[in-house]
Amino acid sequence: MGDEAATAVQPKRVDSPKRVGVRPYRGSVHEAPVTCGVPPTSQRDRATRPLRIAVLAPIAWRTPPRHYGPWELFASLLADGLVGLGHDVTLFATADSLTTATLHSTVASGWSEDDTIDPKVAECVHIASVFEHAAEFDIIHNGFDFLPLTYSGLVDTPVVTTIHGFSSPRIVPVYERYDATTTYVAISDADRHPRLRYAATIHHGIDVDAFAVHPDPGEHLLFFGRIHPDKGTAHAIDVAARTGRPLVIAGIIQDERYFQQEVAPHLDGERVRYLGPVDAADRSAVLGGAHALLHLIDFDEPFGFSVVEAMACGTPVIANRRGSMTELITDSTGYLVDDLDGAVRAVHTAGELDRQRIRDRIIRQFDRATMVDQYLAVYRAVLAGRTSTR
Repeated sequence: MGDEAATAVQPKRVDSPKRVGVRPYRGSVHEAPVTCGVPPTSQRDRATRPLRIAVLAPIAWRTPPRHYGPWELFASLLADGLVGLGHDVTLFATADSLTTATLHSTVASGWSEDDTIDPKVAECVHIASVFEHAAEFDIIHNGFDFLPLTYSGLVDTPVVTTIHGFSSPRIVPVYERYDATTTYVAISDADRHPRLRYAATIHHGIDVDAFAVHPDPGEHLLFFGRIHPDKGTAHAIDVAARTGRPLVIAGIIQDERYFQQEVAPHLDGERVRYLGPVDAADRSAVLGGAHALLHLIDFDEPFGFSVVEAMACGTPVIANRRGSMTELITDSTGYLVDDLDGAVRAVHTAGELDRQRIRDRIIRQFDRATMVDQYLAVYRAVLAGRTSTR
């Protein structure tokens, strides 16, 4: 499954000059080559010209995902948004991915969707492929956790890494090792690690046009996310029972034991229903049709796509006051609670919130265009050698 046998590789345009004189980003400057007496590109051109960007997506799922896959969703939104602004973008993802960017693939589909694929083997070849083509790009944007960092010192192309959270404290030393030679972006202030430096905090954007205020929302509550103790599925069942409202549960089962012990016994098809994973095309209807979204997490959530997507449908969100929730939810869009009693009280008043006002606030703050513009500012700063970290 080497790069020569990539299952889907679209050719790069050949009219772009190769990068020269670029060192790891601290103090680096992107310089256009001098040929035939033509002077170097001006400072203004360096600040405005289209960039050649590699976006490295994970390969657990297709990009964009059919249902679950938040990192793949982020890569899709970023890559297509950059293309829309005229940049030359190559998306490194599965061969069945859908994108307006150039698609480069070394695996046919996501390993979560094909059990014949060895995840470790597929990911190693996939990550290596972007670094083998590093000289073709001005920036490599790593949306694939910590492993690609171990390749970053082998190439001259600067690497910008979006840190989607920390699955374990054991991965932090990898980020620390490459802290001085690569660029980190946090997806929320709450998720910044105190031992790392960051160029920026950039909240995920969404395609707000894919969501709409539901014309006739129901009386039921909604849990939408991974079925896992961290996500508080059982808490949602408890709150629904205490408020006398039906509960709809949607999402992949990530912890089978938890599902069988804490969720399945309550499923009756009426008071508590399980929809399974929800396809992308159905997310707006499912999220928008609820009285409120219950996001009663038992961990410090780094971001939470479903929270922002629900609010883009005008649906109030009731969330535990943990992690990024204080950055995503305001008094006009939902409720931050500290316990189940608080969640029960919030359910009773959620209907008083103005759904169009909720959506309007999300459009202003979490539209994809805002996210893409902020990442472009980071890229330009890296290439100009003026990235500051904090």
